[in-house]
Amino acid sequence: MHRALTNVLIKVFAAGFYQVHIPILFFVFFVMVGCVPGNMLISYHESLMIAMCSSPVMLMLVCAGWLIYIIKSWHYIATQLQKPEKQFLFYSANAFEGKKQIISWCYTHIAIISPILIYALLAIGVGIKHHYYLLPGIIAAFLIITVYGSALLYTSILNRLVDGSKQSLLLKLSSKWRKPYFSLYIYNVFDNLKVQYFITKGLSWLIITGVFYLFADVKTDIRVAGIAILAVITAHVVVVFEQRRFEETRLSFSRNLPYSRGKLFGNFIGVYSLLLLPEAVWLFSRFSPVMAIGLLLTGLSTVMLFHSLLYRFDLNMDKYIQYILALFMVLFWVIMFHLLWVLIPLNLGVAFLIF
Repeated sequence: MHRALTNVLIKVFAAGFYQVHIPILFFVFFVMVGCVPGNMLISYHESLMIAMCSSPVMLMLVCAGWLIYIIKSWHYIATQLQKPEKQFLFYSANAFEGKKQIISWCYTHIAIISPILIYALLAIGVGIKHHYYLLPGIIAAFLIITVYGSALLYTSILNRLVDGSKQSLLLKLSSKWRKPYFSLYIYNVFDNLKVQYFITKGLSWLIITGVFYLFADVKTDIRVAGIAILAVITAHVVVVFEQRRFEETRLSFSRNLPYSRGKLFGNFIGVYSLLLLPEAVWLFSRFSPVMAIGLLLTGLSTVMLFHSLLYRFDLNMDKYIQYILALFMVLFWVIMFHLLWVLIPLNLGVAFLIF
């Protein structure tokens, strides 16, 4: 029965995604194929796949690029589901039980990420052929988690939009509590963005586990922890984007409140401190207090920089993702050159100036 729903979702969302993003995909295809001489094409990509399956740093960079593509698909489908012409899905798709919806969305997401999936499967095959097993396994785990997590996200959005008045248990229990200004987005996360948040935390756990397992021989190197924190913060870009959207659409009244820029900036630091609480617990359980505080401040300064950039892009997700990718590369090399502690005042200073 779910085949009919799968066909509709693929035609509506997967085909639409490719129509919108075909110029970018052609550009990537040209870079991957057109810029390499024909007689070297196979050997070039085989070398690239071997590097992915043998070098943790190379795999991390590739997965960061794949994650940005996946985030773009999340944003596209979430935006499309809000449009009036997609209202028929609220009545037809929800006639199916949740399990069948998830299966259909899995097929749809597989269709959307098929370029990544094909290349990743080829890389896994090449890695196994050359007797690399750990990193190909991580590639497979990454694909499975993102496909299933994306399906859960889309199903949650579709079911939530049917009854927009339904409140979470948290809001019902806290209806009479006093709510400081900085806590409003926290309540919004656990009312409307639970799936996005927990998918992000799942990715954080995968990143932290993967980085420290792959770099077990140099796990005491502060750069390893810095790279892990940078990757974790980059995985939060959807949560950061939704925070800025919530501020613009639901908290516009706050411009009339007697809050200074410094206090507002501090409020946002408080928001992200709470959202990064699981990562903070991990830091303090693994490192000395001084080291943990430094790494946490690095993460907070980076997420504030990512947040402040959105004041320049007017909630343009495509442009925002491009800048995040560029920033990730810059910050990655800053950390590699043992300048981790420089990032704290630098990121906070630039973030506050933009803010």
